[in-house]
Amino acid sequence: MSIISRLCISGYRSLRDVRLEVGQLTVVTGANGSGKSSLYRALRLLADVAQGRIIQSLALEGGLQSVLWAGPEQFSRAMKAGTQPVQGTVRKNSVSLKLGFSSDDYGFAIDLGLPLPDSRHFYKDPVIKTESLWTGLVLSRANTFAQRKGPAVSLRNQEGEWRLAYDRLASYDSMLTHCSDPRDAVELLLLRENMRGWRFYDHFRTDSEAPARRRQIGTRTPVLASDGADLAAAIATIQEVGAEEELVAAVADAFPGGSIGVEDAGGYFEVEMRQHGLLRPLNASELSDGTLRYLLLVAALLSPRPPTLMILNEPETSLHPDLLPALARLIARASKECQIIVVSHAAALVSALQEAGASRIVLEKQLGETVVPGEERPVWNWPSR
Repeated sequence: MSIISRLCISGYRSLRDVRLEVGQLTVVTGANGSGKSSLYRALRLLADVAQGRIIQSLALEGGLQSVLWAGPEQFSRAMKAGTQPVQGTVRKNSVSLKLGFSSDDYGFAIDLGLPLPDSRHFYKDPVIKTESLWTGLVLSRANTFAQRKGPAVSLRNQEGEWRLAYDRLASYDSMLTHCSDPRDAVELLLLRENMRGWRFYDHFRTDSEAPARRRQIGTRTPVLASDGADLAAAIATIQEVGAEEELVAAVADAFPGGSIGVEDAGGYFEVEMRQHGLLRPLNASELSDGTLRYLLLVAALLSPRPPTLMILNEPETSLHPDLLPALARLIARASKECQIIVVSHAAALVSALQEAGASRIVLEKQLGETVVPGEERPVWNWPSR
């Protein structure tokens, strides 16, 4: 599957109607409160569709009512000009939260809405109203080959004929997780597995009790865990079956004269770091927060099993400004193996990533809504209910 080209979110927090063009390496920036965290969480929700837990994830955020866009359905010209106060208007469309993306190969979109009051215990759970899977960048009747409306899922064969594949899909189940079939719906299966491989790294723990600071049982670890607990095993895997030269270079780039290794104490692994001028290596419990976080990012970005998409949320946290150019070079190198989206408000990191070839998206708030000023909005069609 080719890289994602378009990301579209509608009705989620401040993202009333955001449509973004993204590339192989994209950095999203903006002032505090501009919507960067909302965009990151929306991407996690998209990934949760393929994991079968989007309803649970929304519940953890307080339910659909808590995450819906809180402003008017549309802004009038007078509201935007400030000559009329912002106020509610007569709603034309159903209340919904929509998430979607597309590439040159495939596109997918999901629409979640308010439930009917017919459940005794789960009346706050949102329901999946529609889903669509299509070929190409923009949804149309001609290129759709899997669609879900309510409990019914229809699939299109190579001859262009539609058939009803399922008619009792639960309102909390996605067609990606319950209708994927290697014989009749291989596209759904491939997309589901692709999305399940997306990786998110968000604020690794580096406090004194962080898992990465303690010895852990070591096994081959081609993918660093989201909490970084298996850091030592991930480093050892890179050294044994991965890009050891790139690992050495990434550490030396940030810490001249420095190197890292893995101590094996009866099957329990621990990272140790040698630094210029010291007579002994420092173990993980002795490293500064910034040093440990950089090593965690190294392990994530030099994975011997790169994903199709990796999203880094504010990777500059706890890092000294002097480390940001090295981090940018590390991210740029990793983007040759997978698509990367970086969410950051560090100007130095954003600038360094742009110099390395990243495209930049700047988010702003206008009347409480996240917008991308000056950017031409890409064409996008949402599936109809």
